[in-house]
Amino acid sequence: MKIYHNPRCSKSRQTLQIIQDANADVEIIEYLNAIPSKNELKDILNKLRMKAEDIIRKGENDFKENCKGKNLSEEEWIEAMIKYPKLIERPIVIKGNKAVLGRPPENVKELL
Repeated sequence: MKIYHNPRCSKSRQTLQIIQDANADVEIIEYLNAIPSKNELKDILNKLRMKAEDIIRKGENDFKENCKGKNLSEEEWIEAMIKYPKLIERPIVIKGNKAVLGRPPENVKELL
C-alpha cells in the first residue's frame, strides 16, 4: 500500500493513522518532496478512475494564480500538478490496481 501524504494536512494524517491502526504495510510518499512523474500521475489517475482536473485543489494560491479560468487539457493539468504539486488533492492511497482519495479519511477502509 502507498500513501501520497502531506504531513501538514489533517486529513492526510488521519488517513495514515487509519492505515497504521489496521497494521497494514504502507509506503509513505511525501509528494511535495518527491513529486510524482507524468507517468506516475497518469497511473494514479487511472487507478482512481478520475480525470486530472478532478483531483485539483482549487483553493490553492497556485491554482488561483496559474490555472483559474483556463480550459486546460488532461496533459496540461498533469503538467500543472508536476510544476505546482500543492495542486494535487491529498491524501491518495493505492493498493494494487485500486486507489482512493482520503477525503473523507474513512475512504481508505475500502482498501484495507
